[in-house]
Amino acid sequence: GINAEYMGAGTDPIVMLGGPIPASKSALQKAGLSIQQMDVYEVNEAFASVPLAWAKALGADKDKLNVNGSAMALGHPLGGTGAKLMTTLLHNLERKEGRYGLLSICEGGGTANATIIERLAPSKL
Repeated sequence: GINAEYMGAGTDPIVMLGGPIPASKSALQKAGLSIQQMDVYEVNEAFASVPLAWAKALGADKDKLNVNGSAMALGHPLGGTGAKLMTTLLHNLERKEGRYGLLSICEGGGTANATIIERLAPSKL
């Protein structure tokens, strides 16, 4: 089972691709968690600079970032990116027996979203 927190954010549409940063910060704050408590993160790689800028801004451990590769290597399915990344995040949490995962995606027009999920141990189901 999972528990989830979601947050959307908007940034200047002229300076696009930075939206995952405030979306992730807001989701972490809303959940009362820190980036260090996340076991894995999936940040959509619309461009190679996006997850790198995100990791730098949040002080994230790059060894937990897009651990199976990202959009440039694996593909970026139109209309299916969120489902692909969430499925990857869930499987990585299960494989690591981790507790928390964070997913963030930049969108058109300077917007972005972030979701934090909690993997519930079988005894909590």
